[in-house]
Amino acid sequence: QVQLVESGGGLVQPGGSLTLSCAASEFTLSNTVMVGWFRQAPGKEREGVSCISRSGGTIDYANSVKGRFTISRDNAKNTVYLQMNSLKPEDTGVYYCATRNLWSSGSCLSWSYDQWGQGTQVTVSS
Repeated sequence: QVQLVESGGGLVQPGGSLTLSCAASEFTLSNTVMVGWFRQAPGKEREGVSCISRSGGTIDYANSVKGRFTISRDNAKNTVYLQMNSLKPEDTGVYYCATRNLWSSGSCLSWSYDQWGQGTQVTVSS
């Protein structure tokens, strides 16, 4: 069954770090043009956090995470990562990864995505 699986979420204190992983099963991430990370906080709309192209040559971040989060990918492991440092309470939410099969225009954070994972919870609290 084609699916994306996120892992690495958890409870962390403000200022702490977490690394999320997005692994694909039954398909190859590098066959898609873009992988994105999104998050949804309670009572809020889902927002784009970061995205990375197949080659890694195109990367974008939401302004709220620039300088703190780093997206990367290991095509050999069929996995995309999101390194999150200096975490803040406002980073709390369910984090999802998603893939898109066709290139679009504008920021990849605003694209519509085709395949979604089930999400992993990140809670930043003291």
